[in-house]
Amino acid sequence: MTRVFSALAGLVLLSIPTVSTAEQLTTYTLDNGMEVLVLEDHRAPVVVQMVWYKAGAADEPAGKSGIAHFLEHLLFQGTETLAPGEFSKTVSAHGGTDNAFTSWDYTGYYQRIAADRLELVMRMEADRMRNLQLSNDDVLPERDVILEERNQRTENDPGSLFSEERRAAQYMNHPYGIPVIGWKHEMESLTLEDSLAFYRRYYAPNNAILIVAGDVDPENVHALAQEYYGVLEPTVDLPERVRPIEPPQRSERRLTYSDPRVAQPYVMRTYLAPERNAGAQKDAAALVMLSEILGGTGATSVLGKKLQFDTKNAIYVSAFYEGMSLDETTFGLVMVPVPGVSLDEAEDLLDNAVAEFIREGVDPEQLERIKLQLRAGLIYGEDDVASVARRYGEALTTGLTVEDVQAWPDVLQSITEQDILEAAEKVFDRSNAVTGFLTNEGEASQ
Repeated sequence: MTRVFSALAGLVLLSIPTVSTAEQLTTYTLDNGMEVLVLEDHRAPVVVQMVWYKAGAADEPAGKSGIAHFLEHLLFQGTETLAPGEFSKTVSAHGGTDNAFTSWDYTGYYQRIAADRLELVMRMEADRMRNLQLSNDDVLPERDVILEERNQRTENDPGSLFSEERRAAQYMNHPYGIPVIGWKHEMESLTLEDSLAFYRRYYAPNNAILIVAGDVDPENVHALAQEYYGVLEPTVDLPERVRPIEPPQRSERRLTYSDPRVAQPYVMRTYLAPERNAGAQKDAAALVMLSEILGGTGATSVLGKKLQFDTKNAIYVSAFYEGMSLDETTFGLVMVPVPGVSLDEAEDLLDNAVAEFIREGVDPEQLERIKLQLRAGLIYGEDDVASVARRYGEALTTGLTVEDVQAWPDVLQSITEQDILEAAEKVFDRSNAVTGFLTNEGEASQ
């Protein structure tokens, strides 16, 4: 069976093209420090422009949680040449779409539009990088908008509230423990002055990455970038990205969050884990493989087979690794037990399944299958220029390089069974863990 599968896998691998090479990517830096990446894809007359700022929720001043996300909203309020809301209306009128997003480590803005409209969106995006116009008439109504967003997405969702509690327990000093949207009591006090201070501190060409992907010519993009972004003044005293350091965790932390709205209780455990760092990237790649082996596709994953299909103790199981971050991240396990199985029992079953996996070792066939799936996913992802642009944007704002992104597919393929087991032995340290129960009955963890 092993030889047959390996042979078939080899044939399939031969039929899949390699991940796009560096010849399709052009990079340069403008005189004001702005990094520019151009990703060529001439299959459709479409272009995606993304501007990524190396500033997110983890860079916020103490007591001002939510300001990064709030400013993301406010950037659509207008400039001297654009009325509030005119940016998105203009993009839409030309058949395009636009949006923005905020994480702990970055804030990004993008437009997807016909390739011959690139100059239009570049001019508008460069304008709001330095020329945002705000007043209390803009800020106060938009503050109500983000408070309502928190109400809908967090306050009305016990799973989101539980996630906030878990992260706060995991990161007691590092700002990753603060929700991106912000704590409600701090959001309520955000002001015009807070918004402008964060904007002036971080929104600068030398703190930004421009990514243009699609049916474009790199020389033309360079000329446009120089014309619109290159004339912007850099911030001279740009702050270094230094966050509070999380002290060593000396014992497991446990929490139970009970809410009558919970439809299905579950147990989740997260462990502190290394982020994906520049260079070899092997530690992160091994954790990616570990998460796929333990909690990947249904019946083929270790936890799925042991807990969901063989013993029928779980409705759902998963493993996850949040590797793309600037600072230390987490590796997690989750189990939703079937009715009649308590959360305490579910935790024991989950622990036993992981312990059995470490004793039994990695199934070589499963590892080869996962490698094939990951390579195929990266390759087929090349069909979406926005996805490719986002891959680079996330990497470059979290400390990685273009070379790291390009090497990543081969790093994943190089991971061995021993690498995965060593990663498991390191990451599954209960003294670095937070175990949480989400329940509707006040079921306590002892």
